[in-house]
Amino acid sequence: MGTSQDSKSYKVVTYGCQMNVHDSERLSGLLEGAGYVKATEQETDPDLVVFNTCAVRENADNKLYGNLGQLAPAKTRNKAMQIAVGGCLAQKDRETIVQRAPWVDVVFGTHNIGHLPALLERAAVERKAQVEILESLETFPSTLPTRRESAYAAWVAISVGCNNTCTFCIVPALRGKEEDRRPGDVLAEIEALVGEGVIEVTLLGQNVNSYGSDLGDRQAFSKLLRAAGQIEGLERIRFTSPHPRDFTDDVIAAMAETPNVMHQLHMPLQSGSDTVLKAMKRSYRQERFLSIIRKVREAMPDAAISTDIIVGFPGETEEDFEQTMHVVREARFANAFTFQYSKRPGTPAAEMEGQIPKAVVTERYNRLIALQEEISWEENKKQVGRILEVLVSEGEGKKDDQTDRLSGRAPDNRLVHFNPSLRGLNDQQSTRPSEPVRPGDVVTVEITYAAPHHLLAEGPTLAVRRTRAGDAWEKRQAAPAAKPAGVMLGLPTIGAPKPPAAAPAGDCCGA
Repeated sequence: MGTSQDSKSYKVVTYGCQMNVHDSERLSGLLEGAGYVKATEQETDPDLVVFNTCAVRENADNKLYGNLGQLAPAKTRNKAMQIAVGGCLAQKDRETIVQRAPWVDVVFGTHNIGHLPALLERAAVERKAQVEILESLETFPSTLPTRRESAYAAWVAISVGCNNTCTFCIVPALRGKEEDRRPGDVLAEIEALVGEGVIEVTLLGQNVNSYGSDLGDRQAFSKLLRAAGQIEGLERIRFTSPHPRDFTDDVIAAMAETPNVMHQLHMPLQSGSDTVLKAMKRSYRQERFLSIIRKVREAMPDAAISTDIIVGFPGETEEDFEQTMHVVREARFANAFTFQYSKRPGTPAAEMEGQIPKAVVTERYNRLIALQEEISWEENKKQVGRILEVLVSEGEGKKDDQTDRLSGRAPDNRLVHFNPSLRGLNDQQSTRPSEPVRPGDVVTVEITYAAPHHLLAEGPTLAVRRTRAGDAWEKRQAAPAAKPAGVMLGLPTIGAPKPPAAAPAGDCCGA
Protein backbone atom coordinates (compact mmCIF):
# COMPACT_ATOMS: atom_id res chain seq x y z
CA MET A 1 0.00 0.00 0.00
CA GLY A 2 1.01 3.65 -0.24
CA THR A 3 3.19 5.48 2.23
CA SER A 4 0.33 7.13 4.13
CA GLN A 5 -3.24 8.32 3.82
CA ASP A 6 -1.98 11.76 2.73
CA SER A 7 0.51 10.76 0.06
CA LYS A 8 0.86 8.34 -2.80
CA SER A 9 3.97 6.28 -3.42
CA TYR A 10 5.56 5.69 -6.81
CA LYS A 11 8.14 3.45 -8.39
CA VAL A 12 9.82 4.00 -11.77
CA VAL A 13 11.20 0.87 -13.44
CA THR A 14 13.76 1.71 -16.13
CA TYR A 15 14.95 -0.40 -19.04
CA GLY A 16 17.59 0.45 -21.63
CA CYS A 17 20.07 3.20 -22.19
CA GLN A 18 21.35 6.30 -20.43
CA MET A 19 18.72 8.43 -22.15
CA ASN A 20 16.03 6.31 -20.50
CA VAL A 21 17.74 6.61 -17.11
CA HIS A 22 17.85 10.37 -17.56
CA ASP A 23 14.19 10.44 -18.66
CA SER A 24 13.31 8.46 -15.51
CA GLU A 25 14.94 11.17 -13.40
CA ARG A 26 12.61 13.64 -15.14
CA LEU A 27 9.59 11.40 -14.52
CA SER A 28 10.50 11.15 -10.83
CA GLY A 29 10.84 14.92 -10.60
CA LEU A 30 7.44 15.44 -12.21
CA LEU A 31 5.78 12.95 -9.88
CA GLU A 32 7.34 14.38 -6.74
CA GLY A 33 6.30 17.84 -7.88
CA ALA A 34 2.75 16.46 -8.09
CA GLY A 35 2.94 15.19 -4.51
CA TYR A 36 4.07 11.59 -4.89
CA VAL A 37 6.73 10.06 -2.64
CA LYS A 38 9.25 7.51 -3.88
CA ALA A 39 8.38 3.99 -2.69
CA THR A 40 10.74 2.27 -0.30
CA GLU A 41 12.65 -0.88 -1.26
CA GLN A 42 10.34 -2.91 0.99
CA GLU A 43 7.11 -1.56 -0.49
CA THR A 44 5.52 -4.28 -2.63
CA ASP A 45 2.37 -2.47 -3.79
CA PRO A 46 3.13 1.20 -4.50
CA ASP A 47 0.25 3.41 -5.57
CA LEU A 48 1.88 4.08 -8.94
CA VAL A 49 4.29 2.02 -11.05
CA VAL A 50 5.79 3.59 -14.18
CA PHE A 51 7.61 1.43 -16.72
CA ASN A 52 10.07 3.43 -18.82
CA THR A 53 10.61 0.97 -21.65
CA CYS A 54 13.18 0.14 -24.31
CA ALA A 55 12.35 -1.33 -27.73
CA VAL A 56 15.74 -2.41 -29.01
CA ARG A 57 15.61 -6.09 -28.10
CA GLU A 58 13.54 -8.74 -29.80
CA ASN A 59 11.98 -9.85 -26.50
CA ALA A 60 11.44 -6.34 -25.09
CA ASP A 61 7.66 -6.67 -25.29
CA ASN A 62 7.71 -10.10 -23.59
CA LYS A 63 9.64 -8.60 -20.69
CA LEU A 64 7.19 -5.74 -20.33
CA TYR A 65 4.06 -7.87 -20.54
CA GLY A 66 5.52 -10.37 -18.10
CA ASN A 67 6.07 -7.60 -15.57
CA LEU A 68 2.65 -6.14 -16.22
CA GLY A 69 1.12 -9.57 -15.64
CA GLN A 70 2.87 -9.81 -12.28
CA LEU A 71 1.29 -6.49 -11.27
CA ALA A 72 -2.27 -7.55 -12.08
CA PRO A 73 -2.87 -9.14 -8.62
CA ALA A 74 -1.49 -6.02 -6.91
CA LYS A 75 -3.92 -3.90 -8.87
CA THR A 76 -6.75 -6.19 -7.72
CA ARG A 77 -5.65 -5.73 -4.09
CA ASN A 78 -5.32 -1.95 -4.41
CA LYS A 79 -8.09 -0.55 -6.60
CA ALA A 80 -6.54 2.93 -6.53
CA MET A 81 -3.20 1.68 -7.84
CA GLN A 82 -2.17 3.05 -11.22
CA ILE A 83 0.20 1.66 -13.87
CA ALA A 84 1.79 3.75 -16.61
CA VAL A 85 3.94 2.64 -19.55
CA GLY A 86 6.22 5.08 -21.36
CA GLY A 87 9.40 5.09 -23.39
CA CYS A 88 10.34 3.62 -26.75
CA LEU A 89 8.17 0.50 -26.59
CA ALA A 90 5.15 2.64 -25.71
CA GLN A 91 5.94 4.93 -28.65
CA LYS A 92 6.08 1.88 -30.93
CA ASP A 93 3.21 -0.29 -29.67
CA ARG A 94 0.70 2.37 -28.61
CA GLU A 95 -2.81 0.87 -28.43
CA THR A 96 -1.44 -2.69 -28.33
CA ILE A 97 -0.31 -2.27 -24.73
CA VAL A 98 -3.83 -1.53 -23.45
CA GLN A 99 -5.27 -4.33 -25.57
CA ARG A 100 -2.86 -6.89 -24.09
CA ALA A 101 -2.87 -5.45 -20.57
CA PRO A 102 -6.19 -3.66 -20.05
CA TRP A 103 -5.32 -2.90 -16.41
CA VAL A 104 -2.76 -0.31 -17.58
CA ASP A 105 -3.97 3.24 -16.88
CA VAL A 106 -1.66 5.41 -19.01
CA VAL A 107 0.46 4.89 -22.12
CA PHE A 108 2.70 7.82 -23.10
CA GLY A 109 5.51 8.24 -25.60
CA THR A 110 9.05 9.58 -25.69
CA HIS A 111 7.95 13.07 -26.70
CA ASN A 112 5.45 13.86 -23.96
CA ILE A 113 6.83 12.68 -20.63
CA GLY A 114 5.84 16.05 -19.17
CA HIS A 115 2.17 15.10 -19.58
CA LEU A 116 2.31 12.09 -17.23
CA PRO A 117 0.80 13.73 -14.09
CA ALA A 118 -2.14 15.11 -16.08
CA LEU A 119 -2.71 11.78 -17.84
CA LEU A 120 -2.76 9.97 -14.49
CA GLU A 121 -5.32 12.41 -13.12
CA ARG A 122 -7.48 12.06 -16.22
CA ALA A 123 -7.33 8.25 -16.05
CA ALA A 124 -8.45 8.33 -12.41
CA VAL A 125 -11.34 10.71 -13.04
CA GLU A 126 -12.55 9.08 -16.27
CA ARG A 127 -11.75 5.53 -15.08
CA LYS A 128 -10.46 4.81 -18.55
CA ALA A 129 -6.98 4.15 -19.95
CA GLN A 130 -5.31 7.22 -21.43
CA VAL A 131 -3.10 6.75 -24.49
CA GLU A 132 -1.20 9.80 -25.70
CA ILE A 133 1.65 9.46 -28.20
CA LEU A 134 3.04 12.61 -29.79
CA GLU A 135 5.00 12.35 -33.03
CA SER A 136 7.44 15.15 -32.28
CA LEU A 137 9.08 16.66 -29.22
CA GLU A 138 6.87 19.21 -27.48
CA THR A 139 9.20 20.33 -24.67
CA PHE A 140 12.92 19.62 -24.37
CA PRO A 141 13.17 17.17 -21.42
CA SER A 142 15.78 19.22 -19.58
CA THR A 143 13.22 21.95 -18.93
CA LEU A 144 11.26 19.52 -16.74
CA PRO A 145 11.80 19.06 -12.99
CA THR A 146 14.26 16.34 -12.07
CA ARG A 147 14.87 14.01 -9.16
CA ARG A 148 18.52 13.13 -9.73
CA GLU A 149 19.66 9.86 -8.24
CA SER A 150 23.19 11.06 -7.53
CA ALA A 151 24.26 14.06 -5.44
CA TYR A 152 27.74 14.15 -6.97
CA ALA A 153 27.37 13.14 -10.64
CA ALA A 154 24.73 14.06 -13.22
CA TRP A 155 23.58 13.46 -16.77
CA VAL A 156 23.17 16.58 -18.90
CA ALA A 157 21.30 16.01 -22.16
CA ILE A 158 22.63 18.20 -24.98
CA SER A 159 20.43 16.76 -27.72
CA VAL A 160 17.61 14.33 -28.33
CA GLY A 161 16.84 12.20 -31.36
CA CYS A 162 19.15 10.90 -34.09
CA ASN A 163 19.68 11.60 -37.81
CA ASN A 164 21.32 8.26 -38.59
CA THR A 165 19.56 5.36 -40.33
CA CYS A 166 21.36 2.30 -38.96
CA THR A 167 19.44 -0.74 -40.16
CA PHE A 168 19.50 -2.45 -36.74
CA CYS A 169 18.20 0.58 -34.82
CA ILE A 170 14.67 1.83 -34.28
CA VAL A 171 15.61 4.89 -32.21
CA PRO A 172 15.23 7.54 -34.98
CA ALA A 173 11.68 6.31 -35.65
CA LEU A 174 10.79 6.51 -31.95
CA ARG A 175 12.70 9.57 -30.74
CA GLY A 176 12.72 11.57 -33.96
CA LYS A 177 15.32 13.68 -35.69
CA GLU A 178 18.11 15.28 -33.70
CA GLU A 179 17.27 18.45 -31.83
CA ASP A 180 20.10 20.33 -30.12
CA ARG A 181 19.91 22.48 -27.03
CA ARG A 182 21.43 25.93 -27.14
CA PRO A 183 24.96 25.94 -25.68
CA GLY A 184 23.99 28.62 -23.18
CA ASP A 185 21.16 26.45 -21.83
CA VAL A 186 23.50 23.47 -21.45
CA LEU A 187 26.15 25.51 -19.67
CA ALA A 188 23.56 27.14 -17.41
CA GLU A 189 22.31 23.70 -16.34
CA ILE A 190 25.86 22.53 -15.60
CA GLU A 191 26.57 25.66 -13.56
CA ALA A 192 23.39 25.11 -11.56
CA LEU A 193 24.35 21.50 -10.91
CA VAL A 194 27.83 22.50 -9.75
CA GLY A 195 26.18 25.01 -7.44
CA GLU A 196 24.25 22.10 -5.88
CA GLY A 197 27.47 20.12 -5.27
CA VAL A 198 27.84 18.06 -8.47
CA ILE A 199 31.48 17.67 -9.53
CA GLU A 200 31.05 15.29 -12.49
CA VAL A 201 28.75 15.60 -15.49
CA THR A 202 28.21 13.33 -18.47
CA LEU A 203 27.03 15.06 -21.63
CA LEU A 204 24.38 12.88 -23.17
CA GLY A 205 22.96 12.46 -26.66
CA GLN A 206 21.84 9.70 -28.99
CA ASN A 207 24.78 10.79 -31.16
CA VAL A 208 26.48 13.21 -28.84
CA ASN A 209 29.26 14.45 -31.10
CA SER A 210 26.93 15.38 -33.97
CA TYR A 211 25.82 18.18 -31.65
CA GLY A 212 25.68 21.35 -33.70
CA SER A 213 24.10 19.85 -36.82
CA ASP A 214 20.82 21.40 -35.72
CA LEU A 215 22.59 24.68 -34.90
CA GLY A 216 24.63 25.04 -38.09
CA ASP A 217 28.02 24.72 -36.37
CA ARG A 218 30.14 21.64 -37.10
CA GLN A 219 32.51 22.43 -34.22
CA ALA A 220 29.81 23.10 -31.66
CA PHE A 221 30.59 19.98 -29.63
CA SER A 222 34.30 20.70 -29.18
CA LYS A 223 33.44 24.30 -28.29
CA LEU A 224 30.94 23.02 -25.72
CA LEU A 225 33.58 20.74 -24.16
CA ARG A 226 36.01 23.65 -23.85
CA ALA A 227 33.35 25.99 -22.43
CA ALA A 228 32.23 23.42 -19.85
CA GLY A 229 35.87 23.01 -18.92
CA GLN A 230 35.91 26.63 -17.76
CA ILE A 231 33.16 26.12 -15.16
CA GLU A 232 34.72 26.53 -11.73
CA GLY A 233 34.18 23.56 -9.45
CA LEU A 234 33.47 21.06 -12.25
CA GLU A 235 36.12 18.39 -11.86
CA ARG A 236 35.15 15.72 -14.38
CA ILE A 237 33.44 15.90 -17.78
CA ARG A 238 32.47 12.80 -19.76
CA PHE A 239 30.24 12.25 -22.78
CA THR A 240 28.40 9.39 -24.45
CA SER A 241 27.88 8.11 -27.05
CA PRO A 242 29.73 9.49 -30.07
CA HIS A 243 29.55 8.17 -33.63
CA PRO A 244 32.73 7.54 -35.63
CA ARG A 245 31.27 9.42 -38.60
CA ASP A 246 31.17 12.68 -36.66
CA PHE A 247 34.24 12.23 -34.50
CA THR A 248 36.52 15.02 -35.71
CA ASP A 249 40.03 16.17 -34.85
CA ASP A 250 38.77 19.28 -33.04
CA VAL A 251 36.99 17.03 -30.53
CA ILE A 252 40.20 15.07 -29.88
CA ALA A 253 42.05 18.34 -29.35
CA ALA A 254 39.39 19.60 -26.95
CA MET A 255 39.62 16.37 -24.94
CA ALA A 256 43.41 16.52 -24.76
CA GLU A 257 43.63 20.23 -23.97
CA THR A 258 40.78 20.63 -21.45
CA PRO A 259 42.04 19.36 -18.08
CA ASN A 260 38.69 18.32 -16.65
CA VAL A 261 37.56 16.39 -19.75
CA MET A 262 38.40 12.81 -18.85
CA HIS A 263 40.64 10.69 -21.06
CA GLN A 264 37.88 8.16 -21.56
CA LEU A 265 36.06 7.43 -24.79
CA HIS A 266 33.19 5.13 -25.66
CA MET A 267 33.40 4.61 -29.44
CA PRO A 268 30.85 2.12 -30.83
CA LEU A 269 32.37 -0.18 -33.47
CA GLN A 270 29.45 -2.60 -34.05
CA SER A 271 31.46 -4.59 -36.64
CA GLY A 272 34.99 -4.63 -38.02
CA SER A 273 33.84 -5.80 -41.44
CA ASP A 274 33.37 -3.18 -44.13
CA THR A 275 30.74 -5.40 -45.75
CA VAL A 276 28.71 -5.66 -42.57
CA LEU A 277 29.16 -1.96 -41.77
CA LYS A 278 27.73 -1.16 -45.19
CA ALA A 279 24.74 -3.46 -44.54
CA MET A 280 24.28 -1.75 -41.18
CA LYS A 281 24.36 1.66 -42.92
CA ARG A 282 27.22 2.70 -40.67
CA SER A 283 28.88 5.57 -42.51
CA TYR A 284 32.51 4.62 -41.76
CA ARG A 285 34.75 1.67 -42.49
CA GLN A 286 37.38 -0.26 -40.54
CA GLU A 287 40.30 1.97 -41.44
CA ARG A 288 38.42 5.13 -40.51
CA PHE A 289 37.56 3.64 -37.12
CA LEU A 290 41.14 2.54 -36.42
CA SER A 291 42.50 5.91 -37.53
CA ILE A 292 40.34 7.60 -34.86
CA ILE A 293 41.69 5.22 -32.22
CA ARG A 294 45.26 5.98 -33.30
CA LYS A 295 44.69 9.75 -33.19
CA VAL A 296 43.11 9.55 -29.73
CA ARG A 297 46.04 7.51 -28.41
CA GLU A 298 48.57 9.89 -29.96
CA ALA A 299 46.91 12.84 -28.22
CA MET A 300 46.10 10.97 -24.97
CA PRO A 301 48.31 7.88 -24.47
CA ASP A 302 46.51 7.08 -21.21
CA ALA A 303 43.01 7.10 -22.74
CA ALA A 304 40.73 4.19 -21.91
CA ILE A 305 38.56 3.33 -24.91
CA SER A 306 35.46 1.15 -24.78
CA THR A 307 33.08 0.06 -27.51
CA ASP A 308 29.87 -1.70 -28.56
CA ILE A 309 29.97 -4.75 -30.84
CA ILE A 310 27.13 -6.73 -32.43
CA VAL A 311 27.88 -10.36 -33.30
CA GLY A 312 25.87 -12.26 -35.90
CA PHE A 313 24.36 -9.44 -37.92
CA PRO A 314 22.44 -10.86 -40.92
CA GLY A 315 24.83 -11.97 -43.63
CA GLU A 316 27.92 -11.94 -41.38
CA THR A 317 30.40 -14.56 -42.59
CA GLU A 318 33.26 -16.12 -40.69
CA GLU A 319 35.60 -13.80 -42.59
CA ASP A 320 33.50 -10.79 -41.55
CA PHE A 321 33.66 -11.91 -37.94
CA GLU A 322 37.44 -12.31 -38.13
CA GLN A 323 37.65 -8.68 -39.26
CA THR A 324 35.86 -7.71 -36.03
CA MET A 325 38.37 -9.78 -34.05
CA HIS A 326 41.18 -8.01 -35.92
CA VAL A 327 39.88 -4.57 -34.89
CA VAL A 328 39.53 -5.71 -31.29
CA ARG A 329 43.18 -6.83 -31.30
CA GLU A 330 44.33 -3.59 -32.90
CA ALA A 331 42.22 -1.20 -30.81
CA ARG A 332 42.84 -2.94 -27.48
CA PHE A 333 39.64 -1.71 -25.87
CA ALA A 334 39.60 -1.36 -22.10
CA ASN A 335 36.22 -3.07 -22.24
CA ALA A 336 33.51 -3.87 -24.76
CA PHE A 337 29.75 -4.14 -24.51
CA THR A 338 29.06 -7.12 -26.75
CA PHE A 339 25.67 -8.22 -28.02
CA GLN A 340 24.36 -11.18 -29.94
CA TYR A 341 22.27 -9.78 -32.76
CA SER A 342 18.56 -10.01 -32.10
CA LYS A 343 15.78 -8.90 -34.39
CA ARG A 344 14.48 -5.50 -33.47
CA PRO A 345 10.90 -5.20 -34.73
CA GLY A 346 10.43 -2.32 -37.11
CA THR A 347 14.05 -2.24 -38.30
CA PRO A 348 15.24 -3.10 -41.84
CA ALA A 349 17.71 -5.67 -40.47
CA ALA A 350 14.87 -7.74 -39.03
CA GLU A 351 13.67 -8.45 -42.59
CA MET A 352 17.10 -9.08 -44.15
CA GLU A 353 18.05 -12.40 -45.66
CA GLY A 354 20.96 -14.33 -44.19
CA GLN A 355 19.82 -14.44 -40.56
CA ILE A 356 22.57 -16.32 -38.72
CA PRO A 357 21.70 -19.54 -36.83
CA LYS A 358 21.70 -19.03 -33.06
CA ALA A 359 24.38 -21.68 -32.50
CA VAL A 360 26.77 -19.91 -34.89
CA VAL A 361 26.14 -16.53 -33.28
CA THR A 362 26.73 -17.94 -29.81
CA GLU A 363 29.99 -19.63 -30.80
CA ARG A 364 31.34 -16.41 -32.35
CA TYR A 365 30.15 -14.39 -29.37
CA ASN A 366 32.01 -16.67 -26.95
CA ARG A 367 35.22 -16.30 -28.97
CA LEU A 368 34.88 -12.52 -28.93
CA ILE A 369 34.22 -12.47 -25.19
CA ALA A 370 37.30 -14.61 -24.53
CA LEU A 371 39.52 -12.31 -26.62
CA GLN A 372 38.19 -9.10 -25.04
CA GLU A 373 38.50 -10.54 -21.52
CA GLU A 374 42.15 -11.30 -22.21
CA ILE A 375 42.79 -7.79 -23.56
CA SER A 376 40.87 -6.09 -20.74
CA TRP A 377 42.94 -7.95 -18.18
CA GLU A 378 46.21 -7.11 -19.92
CA GLU A 379 45.24 -3.44 -20.16
CA ASN A 380 44.18 -3.34 -16.52
CA LYS A 381 47.46 -4.92 -15.43
CA LYS A 382 49.21 -1.85 -16.86
CA GLN A 383 47.50 0.16 -14.12
CA VAL A 384 49.23 -1.74 -11.31
CA GLY A 385 51.60 0.59 -9.47
CA ARG A 386 49.88 3.76 -10.66
CA ILE A 387 48.71 6.43 -8.22
CA LEU A 388 45.12 7.38 -9.08
CA GLU A 389 42.51 9.83 -7.86
CA VAL A 390 39.25 7.94 -7.37
CA LEU A 391 35.84 9.58 -7.13
CA VAL A 392 34.05 7.58 -4.45
CA SER A 393 30.74 6.19 -5.68
CA GLU A 394 27.64 4.72 -4.11
CA GLY A 395 26.40 1.19 -4.71
CA GLU A 396 29.01 0.05 -7.24
CA GLY A 397 30.97 -2.34 -5.04
CA LYS A 398 28.69 -5.36 -4.69
CA LYS A 399 30.97 -6.92 -2.07
CA ASP A 400 32.03 -3.76 -0.24
CA ASP A 401 30.14 -4.70 2.90
CA GLN A 402 31.87 -8.09 3.14
CA THR A 403 35.34 -6.84 2.20
CA ASP A 404 35.32 -3.61 4.26
CA ARG A 405 36.24 -1.73 1.08
CA LEU A 406 34.77 1.23 -0.77
CA SER A 407 34.52 1.70 -4.53
CA GLY A 408 34.79 4.48 -7.05
CA ARG A 409 35.84 5.50 -10.53
CA ALA A 410 39.29 6.48 -11.75
CA PRO A 411 39.55 9.41 -14.19
CA ASP A 412 39.47 6.94 -17.11
CA ASN A 413 36.28 5.41 -15.65
CA ARG A 414 37.85 2.15 -14.50
CA LEU A 415 36.16 0.73 -11.41
CA VAL A 416 38.46 0.75 -8.37
CA HIS A 417 37.86 -1.01 -5.04
CA PHE A 418 40.00 0.46 -2.24
CA ASN A 419 40.80 0.25 1.44
CA PRO A 420 39.40 3.37 3.17
CA SER A 421 42.06 3.26 5.93
CA LEU A 422 44.65 6.01 5.75
CA ARG A 423 48.40 5.39 5.59
CA GLY A 424 50.06 6.64 8.77
CA LEU A 425 53.41 8.33 9.26
CA ASN A 426 54.90 4.86 9.46
CA ASP A 427 54.09 3.12 6.18
CA GLN A 428 53.52 -0.10 8.10
CA GLN A 429 50.63 1.45 9.99
CA SER A 430 47.19 2.54 8.87
CA THR A 431 44.34 4.29 10.61
CA ARG A 432 40.73 5.07 9.95
CA PRO A 433 40.21 8.64 8.66
CA SER A 434 39.05 11.04 11.37
CA GLU A 435 35.89 11.57 9.29
CA PRO A 436 34.22 8.91 7.11
CA VAL A 437 34.90 8.78 3.39
CA ARG A 438 31.67 9.66 1.60
CA PRO A 439 30.35 9.15 -1.93
CA GLY A 440 31.44 12.25 -3.82
CA ASP A 441 34.76 12.54 -1.98
CA VAL A 442 38.03 11.91 -3.80
CA VAL A 443 40.71 9.52 -2.55
CA THR A 444 44.26 8.98 -3.76
CA VAL A 445 45.27 5.32 -3.95
CA GLU A 446 47.95 3.06 -5.37
CA ILE A 447 46.72 0.21 -7.58
CA THR A 448 48.07 -3.16 -6.39
CA TYR A 449 46.02 -5.72 -8.35
CA ALA A 450 44.08 -5.90 -11.61
CA ALA A 451 41.20 -8.09 -12.71
CA PRO A 452 39.53 -7.93 -16.14
CA HIS A 453 36.72 -5.66 -14.92
CA HIS A 454 38.11 -3.84 -11.89
CA LEU A 455 41.22 -2.67 -10.08
CA LEU A 456 42.17 -3.11 -6.42
CA ALA A 457 44.04 -0.73 -4.14
CA GLU A 458 44.70 -3.10 -1.24
CA GLY A 459 47.05 -0.88 0.74
CA PRO A 460 45.99 2.08 2.87
CA THR A 461 44.58 5.12 1.12
CA LEU A 462 47.25 7.77 0.50
CA ALA A 463 44.95 10.79 0.88
CA VAL A 464 41.29 11.75 1.24
CA ARG A 465 39.90 14.99 -0.16
CA ARG A 466 36.48 15.87 1.23
CA THR A 467 34.52 17.67 -1.45
CA ARG A 468 31.40 19.78 -1.93
CA ALA A 469 29.95 16.71 -3.64
CA GLY A 470 30.50 14.66 -0.51
CA ASP A 471 28.87 17.44 1.51
CA ALA A 472 25.89 17.35 -0.88
CA TRP A 473 25.61 13.58 -0.52
CA GLU A 474 25.76 13.85 3.28
CA LYS A 475 23.14 16.60 3.31
CA ARG A 476 20.83 14.50 1.16
CA GLN A 477 21.23 11.50 3.48
CA ALA A 478 20.48 13.60 6.55
CA ALA A 479 17.48 15.39 5.09
CA PRO A 480 14.09 14.16 6.33
CA ALA A 481 11.75 12.85 3.69
CA ALA A 482 10.04 15.77 2.04
CA LYS A 483 6.40 16.12 2.97
CA PRO A 484 4.33 15.95 -0.19
CA ALA A 485 2.46 19.03 -1.30
CA GLY A 486 -0.65 16.95 -1.82
CA VAL A 487 -1.79 14.72 -4.63
CA MET A 488 -4.00 15.98 -7.45
CA LEU A 489 -7.75 15.56 -7.18
CA GLY A 490 -9.02 12.11 -8.06
CA LEU A 491 -5.81 10.17 -7.61
CA PRO A 492 -6.24 7.72 -5.16
CA THR A 493 11.89 -0.74 -6.42
CA ILE A 494 13.71 -0.82 -8.41
CA GLY A 495 17.03 0.35 -6.84
CA ALA A 496 18.42 3.79 -7.50
CA PRO A 497 19.98 3.96 -10.95
CA LYS A 498 23.76 3.98 -10.89
CA PRO A 499 25.42 7.35 -11.26
CA PRO A 500 26.51 8.28 -14.78
CA ALA A 501 30.05 7.01 -14.41
CA ALA A 502 28.73 3.52 -13.93
CA ALA A 503 25.84 3.45 -16.19
CA PRO A 504 25.75 1.19 -19.21
CA ALA A 505 27.74 2.43 -22.11
CA GLY A 506 26.29 2.97 -25.54
CA ASP A 507 23.00 4.58 -26.35
CA CYS A 508 19.59 3.16 -27.09
CA CYS A 509 20.75 1.56 -30.30
CA GLY A 510 24.42 1.20 -29.38
CA ALA A 511 25.32 3.99 -31.83
